Amino acid sequence: MSTADMTKDSTEDVRLDVWLWRARFFKTRSIASAYIAKRGIRITRNGLTRKIDKPGARIMIGDTLTFGRQNTLNNLEVANIGHRRGPATEAAGLYNRLF
Repeated sequence: MSTADMTKDSTEDVRLDVWLWRARFFKTRSIASAYIAKRGIRITRNGLTRKIDKPGARIMIGDTLTFGRQNTLNNLEVANIGHRRGPATEAAGLYNRLF
């Protein structure tokens, strides 16, 4: 596999726990992983919704995530994968709130 292929693959999808950490919904990746394993997160892709309880599940741009956190129901569209856990302004660019 060429370097270009590896770069393409790594930017098209990302682990769910990593994305939630990068988007600053959880302070650490391990907290995000524990939340997913215990409570689960609903992912909608191509009109199909499924509950995921595996932190390593892959998400892609355009997926919709639904999960409760701190008495708030979050319904988000993944707008960007991101490459790091940056400042809050950068993290806010990773998703669009649907309601």
